[in-house]
Amino acid sequence: MGGLKHREQKANRLVPIPPELVEILRRHIEEHGVAEDGRLFRTSSGKPFPGSTVSKVWREARTYAFTPDQVASPLAGRPYDLRHAAVALWLNAGVHAPEAAERAGHGVDVMLRVYAKCIDGQREVANQRILDALAA
Repeated sequence: MGGLKHREQKANRLVPIPPELVEILRRHIEEHGVAEDGRLFRTSSGKPFPGSTVSKVWREARTYAFTPDQVASPLAGRPYDLRHAAVALWLNAGVHAPEAAERAGHGVDVMLRVYAKCIDGQREVANQRILDALAA
């Protein structure tokens, strides 16, 4: 398995996640362990799943999670799309860009360049925050 993107082979990084998700992750590791390379999900022989298998399972899972119209759309067409959806959700929820960038493993400059178009409907919130700050 290669190193983290743009990092040394053995580099680590902290990924802050909500406590509820930490508990789910710990239970999963306690029940299933991890592969020698640290992967959570692997074949019975400990190897990574082939991309074709992941794609097949993902296509099938979408049919259970989505309406037929959503399945026919590009919505969450790949597992990686969930990462983009999560970052867009964080930014629209008001998570500050440096925090969202750290969680996503981006630099702030990259994050704002990629996700600025995803930040929507924040004008009124921003106006109120500016007014509140000026009134203080």
